[in-house]
Amino acid sequence: MLHTIEFGLDTFGDVTVDTDGVLLSHAQVLRNVVEEGVLADQVGLSFFGIGEHHRADFAVSAPEVLLSAIASRTKGIHLGSAVTVLSSDDPIRVFQRFSTLDAVSRGRAEIIVGRGSFTESFPLFGFALNDYEQLFEEKLDLLSEVLTGEPVTWEGNIRTPLSAQQIFPPTESGTIKTWIGVGGSPQSVVRAAHYGLPLMLAIIGGDPLRFQPYVDLYNNSLEKMGKVALPVGQHSPGFIAATDEAARDLAWPHYREMHARIGASRGWPPLTRGQFDLEAAPAGALFVGSVETVAQKIARTVNGLGIQRFDLKYSMGTLGHEHLMECIRLYGMQVVPRVRELLDKIPQGV
Repeated sequence: MLHTIEFGLDTFGDVTVDTDGVLLSHAQVLRNVVEEGVLADQVGLSFFGIGEHHRADFAVSAPEVLLSAIASRTKGIHLGSAVTVLSSDDPIRVFQRFSTLDAVSRGRAEIIVGRGSFTESFPLFGFALNDYEQLFEEKLDLLSEVLTGEPVTWEGNIRTPLSAQQIFPPTESGTIKTWIGVGGSPQSVVRAAHYGLPLMLAIIGGDPLRFQPYVDLYNNSLEKMGKVALPVGQHSPGFIAATDEAARDLAWPHYREMHARIGASRGWPPLTRGQFDLEAAPAGALFVGSVETVAQKIARTVNGLGIQRFDLKYSMGTLGHEHLMECIRLYGMQVVPRVRELLDKIPQGV
């Protein structure tokens, strides 16, 4: 049975090291991300997503600008955020930036909105963390109105109301494909269904198949609300090299340092090599290994969850640009065809 599935890549623009182990400048990392996006198009991938961060270890704070640069050098790949931190942004400006990207890319823009797992943007842009939930709820509600392409009449508690306000520039198609990124909260899943937006699951630990109840909840909620079926996607970290050993040995020290750096502010215990290898095993959430190993893991997850898109978060902390480029080549040219081959041999849901 044929499975309908798209394959994409995500990056946070992690600040990487050069071949001598020296950290690159943010400017060079940004230029490298453009080259990675161009290569993703060349190897036939469906989507290239860039995350928004406001801290020293990630270079990208304005994904739409970088995506526009990639749009000017690509033809077919869709381009979007991974994610846009909507809580600390303005929904109208989000739409305007992406409708501009949509125009210059000739209809290839997508948005993935979320609350974000980092909070640096809140004090940076003058928002209180105490308003975390209300900010996202109301801003998502406003964005959903803007996405209709019709004049917006809206009222909430966090900004002045709008009355029959037209938003410019409009998109040629009338809207922009917009996903809601969630980390596993049932409330967030139901929220995505309520707004009739596709669901992107961020699966970064444990067996991905444990997210099956969330997929079922989303699909059942859409049905109960009388809405059409919508795609479900998965975002998970991974890295591909010639062999399992090479992939794990290359990725491990960079992944460990990234985990320690982030964990220092979140109270995480140090990550062990054993834990890393367990997540890279067949039932783990790290898609790290050879072409065959990663393809088998993706096929298992796609089939088990019944998802319609898989995005590999290929940046691994400070792991160098040359390794990331080879990972992209292997993913697009060997992993994706192999996954399709594996999926076509099994019935969906088995």
